[in-house]
Amino acid sequence: MTTSPSAEPRHHLLAEEFRDRIAAEVWAVGAKIPSESELCQEFGTSRGPVRQALQALRAEGLVTGGRGRPPVVRGTVPSQPFETFMSFTEWAHGIGRTPGQRTIEVSLRAPGAAAAAALHLDGDEKVVNVLRVRSLDGAPAMVERASFVQDVGRHLFEFDADSGSIFAFLKARGADLHGAQHTIDAVLADDVDSTLLGCAMGAALLRERRVTVTREVLPIEYSDDRYLPQLTSFTINNTVDSRARLARVPSSE
Repeated sequence: MTTSPSAEPRHHLLAEEFRDRIAAEVWAVGAKIPSESELCQEFGTSRGPVRQALQALRAEGLVTGGRGRPPVVRGTVPSQPFETFMSFTEWAHGIGRTPGQRTIEVSLRAPGAAAAAALHLDGDEKVVNVLRVRSLDGAPAMVERASFVQDVGRHLFEFDADSGSIFAFLKARGADLHGAQHTIDAVLADDVDSTLLGCAMGAALLRERRVTVTREVLPIEYSDDRYLPQLTSFTINNTVDSRARLARVPSSE
C-alpha cells in the first residue's frame, strides 16, 4: 500500500489493501488475518483505522469474526464485468467450469408479448428467436430463450449456435451490446423447462430476464433465462459506502 499523502481516509486505504490481499489470495480463504497489533505495526497506524477497515470487510462479507474472535477470510464474490455477466460461456470459463450448449431453435417469428413490449415492437415486426439449453461440466443448468431485433439477430443464421457464445459472435459482427437491465425472480418450470433441464413440471427455477440496449439506449435483445437453483445462484453485495455488485455464482450444494 502506498504511503504517499492522500486525501482519502486512512481506513479506506487500508480496506482497499486488505481487499487486494484477499483477491490475490495473499490472505487465503479460511486463513486468520494478522492481529490488529501486527497490522498497526506493518502499516504504521493506530488501531482505529485498522478496526474500521476490518469492519468494512465484515460488512461486505469478505471477513468473519469479531467480538473476541479473530477475523478469518471468508472469500469474495467478485463483481463481474459486463462481458461475463452477459455471456454464460465467458462466466463459466471464468469460474473454471466447462460450458456447453445444445440449440433447439433459431428462427424468425412473431415475438411473444413480453419480448414485444421489452423491444418496443408492434404490428408485423418479427424477431430472431433462440432457444438453447446451457450446461456446466456436461450437466444441464439453464434454458436460454432470447429474442433479438432483426437487424442484430439476422447474423445468427450464419452462426453455429452449438459452438459457443452468441454475444461474443454478435460483438465480433459489430453489434452495439452496450448495457442491460437484469430482473431476477423465481418461476415454475413449464413443459419445455422440464424436458430440457430434466426437472419436474412446476419445479422452482431461478429466472433472469434481461433487456440489452445500445449506447443510445435502444433495446435490441430480450431474454428469459431459467436456471436450476441447485447449480446456479445470484449474489449481490452492497454496503452504505459502495454501489451494489451483482454476481452470478455456482451453487455450493
